Amino acid sequence: MKELFSPNATPRRSVFTTMVGLQVLVLVLLWAFYPVQLFPSLGQVLVALRDLITTQGLIQELWASMTTALQALAIGTVLALLISYLTALPFFRPLAYAATKMRYLTLTGLTFFMALMLSSGHEVKLSVLVFATTVYLVTGMTSVILMTTQEEMDHARTLGLGEWRSFWEVVVLGKLDLMLEVVRQNFAIIWTMITLVETLYQSEGGIGLLLYKQNRYLHLDGVLAIQLVILATGALQDYLFALLRRVFFPYSALTAAQG
Repeated sequence: MKELFSPNATPRRSVFTTMVGLQVLVLVLLWAFYPVQLFPSLGQVLVALRDLITTQGLIQELWASMTTALQALAIGTVLALLISYLTALPFFRPLAYAATKMRYLTLTGLTFFMALMLSSGHEVKLSVLVFATTVYLVTGMTSVILMTTQEEMDHARTLGLGEWRSFWEVVVLGKLDLMLEVVRQNFAIIWTMITLVETLYQSEGGIGLLLYKQNRYLHLDGVLAIQLVILATGALQDYLFALLRRVFFPYSALTAAQG
């Protein structure tokens, strides 16, 4: 018990899991028996969730949003990696710098221009999500590349590797686990954007459109139910990305422990 209240302590997994479970249980019990007037009760949310699943196609809408989100993530990751790795060449560094600053652009204005250039609602939705994903990923990925120390590059050169081979071994292969972590941290951006684009382009549905309809008719229990579904989905995806990092890059856990 003492380890839970000691600074920088690392409690055992079983102790930490039990602590988290008890905290969640306390919150659920408080919600069930001492509800806040501003929010629907736990019972109302559960009833709304059942209705959303059985009569309004919540699972199908979630799957539609999920496929679009994963598609945007895949395209955005490839583009961001390409732009970030090109910073090895001074000629392309302004491109990466400009991409990082584009994250300040509002998507509301961009959707208009994308709608003029593209022919279908799906293409507009996807392009908006890809743009938002790419500029944020480039910001994180270029930061990872800039963390490369001169000692790391000099060590590769002493092994007889050329400049390009040193870059490949130290930056590309050596920091893949950190790139995956950047992707994991920024995947949430897609879920915050997808409700906007699905509201603007409603032909394909999606959980964002379902959330918009619940909010429009002041079905607060339905709104909260959908938000909890999105939260649970995001937490699951976050865990899967962390699991992939542990499986494919087991040394990353050692690096974090040493840090």
